[in-house]
Amino acid sequence: MSQLFQIHPDNPQKRLIAQAVEIIRQGGLVVYPTDCAYAIGCHLGDKSAVDRLKRIRKLDDKHNFTLVCRDLSEIGTYAKVNNPQYRILKNHTPGAYTFILRATSEVPKRLLHAKRKTIGLRIPDSNIALELMRELGEPIMSTSLILPGDDTPLTDPYEIREILQHQVDLVIDGGYCGMEATSVINLVDDVPEIIREGAGDISNF
Repeated sequence: MSQLFQIHPDNPQKRLIAQAVEIIRQGGLVVYPTDCAYAIGCHLGDKSAVDRLKRIRKLDDKHNFTLVCRDLSEIGTYAKVNNPQYRILKNHTPGAYTFILRATSEVPKRLLHAKRKTIGLRIPDSNIALELMRELGEPIMSTSLILPGDDTPLTDPYEIREILQHQVDLVIDGGYCGMEATSVINLVDDVPEIIREGAGDISNF
């Protein structure tokens, strides 16, 4: 059965953050709050954990996985970013956006879009998520916790644990954090393309 940690959304307890990160390092799947919805994530280098996540979400190799990052410098490690793209990222992070960019060789091939070799990247405005990544020292491979057949993410950590108690290793209860997935913006080409309208304001793209 999965564990349940209650972590304060404004002042995350360091002891629980450290325990959560140890679960990620050991190949665990963790459900955690972001600034717009609950997400499910794992260590980006752990193939077994990624495969488990794919089975829960029923995802194929055409899905753009997302690396949830601490800051812009970390995005620059995993994506090829030119000056216009950097300005867009700087103006909209942290926030409820996922940006599609061409991946660098630092990203495991199995996480890339099969044809386009792209990866999703985002910096959430969430203390719990940011503390997890600071402790981990690298991005968390993530996707919104939208179960097959649903249109919106799950919102109640206790319901999440009840449904996924035998499929994930940890559910972090960070309170209500919204029920809308991120807005997804494709920055691969010169003109930003709105892939999905979600929690982030897209009027200025």
